[in-house]
Amino acid sequence: MSLSKLKGTGIAIVTPFTASSDIDYEALSSLIEYWINGKVEYLVVMGTTGESATLSKTEKSELFNFVTKQVSGRIPVVLGLGGNNTRALIEQLNDFDLNKATAILSVSPYYNKPTQEGIFQHYKAFASASPLPIIVYNVPGRTSSNILPETTLRMAKEIEKIVGIKEASGNMEQIMQIIANRPADFIVLSGDDAITLPLIAAGADGVISVVANAYPYEFSEMVRLASASRLTEARNFHYRLLNIIQYLFIEGNPAGIKTVMHLKSLCQPHLRLPLVSVSDQLTQRIKTVLF
Repeated sequence: MSLSKLKGTGIAIVTPFTASSDIDYEALSSLIEYWINGKVEYLVVMGTTGESATLSKTEKSELFNFVTKQVSGRIPVVLGLGGNNTRALIEQLNDFDLNKATAILSVSPYYNKPTQEGIFQHYKAFASASPLPIIVYNVPGRTSSNILPETTLRMAKEIEKIVGIKEASGNMEQIMQIIANRPADFIVLSGDDAITLPLIAAGADGVISVVANAYPYEFSEMVRLASASRLTEARNFHYRLLNIIQYLFIEGNPAGIKTVMHLKSLCQPHLRLPLVSVSDQLTQRIKTVLF
């Protein structure tokens, strides 16, 4: 099963909130047009950057329906759906009209710290129940367990609905092992904006990005140029954006990107507890690198 339409740049979209902590659908409507006009390839709704951990079951359904209705088929929408209770995760498939999504991005089970066999069996069970193809999300910094290359490749070869991986381990050697040994139609996506350019040069297929929330055109153009082996031109965008990327995660994601977006008058910087906005000191540092 191949999903070539999910190559290039996807955005792990923010969920904008009002000062009273409600979802700001007016801001989200404007952002969706901004992202599509910025020529990104697809949107990922309810990932980590979307603060999915703080959304209620009802809010998740409403948010997904809102995004897919406004996108209206113009670009693909990927649904973020993961958890550390396999049975409960499978049950969540019933909460959404999955005909509106192209694929599911599913984070590896967190907190439980499963073995590699446990990770494999989790995704095998989820894939068996899902009507949609699945992109595995490896982010050891949040899950406290790393999906080893052997496990990723085993899933790629043995589980038909596992079509790709968003790799945010930050381990270049690990990711290159996957790229070198994957099936031909298995997609490898960068989960770290800062190393997307070198990963594409090494053979990765794209990225699911945070910084593209604020700079959709610039980042997706960098990815397109790099994918076309126009690396000199791609580097011009890469280093310009790197100045901003370095500040996005100092005080946590999505606090950093929401500050950037607020400074660019795209949305308010509000987050839901336990997340809080970045410090005044970091805000001032971010201002120095905006464009």
